Amino acid sequence: MARLLAGLTMLLLALPAAAATPAWAPALEARLAALEGDFDGELGLHVRELGGGVRFGWRDTETWYLASLVKLPVAVELLARVERGTLSLDETLMLQAGDYVDGAGPTNWAPPGARLGLGELLEAMLTVSDNTASDLLIERLGLEAVNRRAAMLAGKDGLGPITPLVEVRRQVYGRLHPAARGLGGLDFIELQKRDDDAVRLAWLRERLGVTRTGLEMPSLEAAYADYYAGELNSGRLDAVGELLEAIGTGRALGPAATAELLAIMTRTTSGEARLEAGFGPGVTFAHKTGTQWRRACDAGLVLPGVPRRPRLAVVACTRGEADEARNEGLLRAIGRALHEVGALHGQEPSGE
Repeated sequence: MARLLAGLTMLLLALPAAAATPAWAPALEARLAALEGDFDGELGLHVRELGGGVRFGWRDTETWYLASLVKLPVAVELLARVERGTLSLDETLMLQAGDYVDGAGPTNWAPPGARLGLGELLEAMLTVSDNTASDLLIERLGLEAVNRRAAMLAGKDGLGPITPLVEVRRQVYGRLHPAARGLGGLDFIELQKRDDDAVRLAWLRERLGVTRTGLEMPSLEAAYADYYAGELNSGRLDAVGELLEAIGTGRALGPAATAELLAIMTRTTSGEARLEAGFGPGVTFAHKTGTQWRRACDAGLVLPGVPRRPRLAVVACTRGEADEARNEGLLRAIGRALHEVGALHGQEPSGE
């Protein structure tokens, strides 16, 4: 019996400690409930101290559409190969006419035939969420390898399958008409130039040669809603937190590659009005944003003080609101709430 008790004691000591509930949790819950009450949609938030300690979740075990947050595993896969010496950031890829994908970023301004370095594409993919850069990197690395890396970092069931960004458009517009699955990046760039949904659908019908009644769904909104109901480019916010913790603690990459990745993420300019805008002075945020139809996310590592070692991972998303500026304002308000309840530095609520 003594041996059995001793064995059980050793087993219990070997188990990871349960995450502690932070003292600021009730205050933050009240703030989030108030924000969500004034919002035509839902908010999601996951906060964790790196290496164990406190954790906080608000709808963080639900499935969320992550949009361009899925570019983080692409970046880690690339830098892991650079570490192994099988790739170099100086390697160049030739941009072809069929490679362009709609979205922000400098890659779409480069002419066909231009040669772009992997390091240049990595910077554009993370800092301005360049979709063409992302898809070029996915093609070079292999989609299977990217998804394998995501499962390794975020857990087997944490994230749904990642797709190239052009495939997102094919999936959405393919729900309106199967022939849209054969469209290319330049077609979707033309579609995205048309802000009005009715004009966009009229262009699509003309491009496909179908009548108004030939579309299988009544609206683009219905097509996106059906797409979001699947698993592609989706996942739990706590799983994204796990991925960020792997980056921040050096489990994903070695010291030099980790430092390089974090440096690039601190230069992110997409989403400057989101979480970081609410954090207040003295906080640097190494982060990645994600934006899609009625969806917005911001996720990263808080780097307070000097030396700037990550100590906190924050993942926040909104869904349901159509106005991007309002989504950014809500994410900014979440950042402000985290600051004011004392979550960013482990202090007591400021009462501001």
